[in-house]
Amino acid sequence: MQSGMFLEKNTYKIHAIPVLKDNIVWVWIIGKEAVVIDPSISEPVKAWLQHRDLKLIAILQTHHHEDHIGGSPDLLKEWPAAEVFACKRDLQRIPFQTYSIDSEEKFSLMGQEIKVLGIAAHTNSHIAYYLPKAKESDQNPSVFCGDTLFAAGCGRIFEGTAEDMFKALQKLNKLPGETEVFCAHEYTESNLRWANSLYPEDFKIKARLDAVIKLREKGQLSLPTTISEERETNLFLKATTIEELASLRLHKDNWKP
Repeated sequence: MQSGMFLEKNTYKIHAIPVLKDNIVWVWIIGKEAVVIDPSISEPVKAWLQHRDLKLIAILQTHHHEDHIGGSPDLLKEWPAAEVFACKRDLQRIPFQTYSIDSEEKFSLMGQEIKVLGIAAHTNSHIAYYLPKAKESDQNPSVFCGDTLFAAGCGRIFEGTAEDMFKALQKLNKLPGETEVFCAHEYTESNLRWANSLYPEDFKIKARLDAVIKLREKGQLSLPTTISEERETNLFLKATTIEELASLRLHKDNWKP
């Protein structure tokens, strides 16, 4: 677990900008060009990019909630040529999108192939952006999954159903285990405390919780996580039926730490 990723061989970087209470704005950099994922507010992102003399070439939006798109219009004023990628079915709710996409489509950005994953449940047009492992590269696969999969958790089901969330998580679970998961909120400690309350004898959950507590006490992020780590300690990803997932989600929604 770490707050950013630097791969020297490909000069490929993904940085975290913590904003608001627990949002994470991810910035993907190659050279002097940057792509921003789900910018909830603009000023910290703008300052971060300008301080490093980076050019914003694109914004990736996973869904329409204000704490994911709120900063985009202002960033576009500073970098008007930047493309905005978003689900075509969310055109009314993300009207400033310039590159409308849908599930299973592929496109190229900064020389990297990106596959769009339809993971509706949190919202009915939620998508993720999956970057496969590049050939002849040490770079791990990456996925920007917004509010569907969290470290040790999943998003609330607002517009979809438990079946939708089950299918979305199963789709993400099929990604390679080494895939780095860049979710949009720092909820890990709370999610693990909840899981530990249900399964206090689960050594892997307890060990991960202890490690995350130490990181957070130092002011460090617990993200990104990996698919393999989630397979071991994420109760939602481990759920084997829709009914089990629905029960877990209801319990988590009403859980008081």
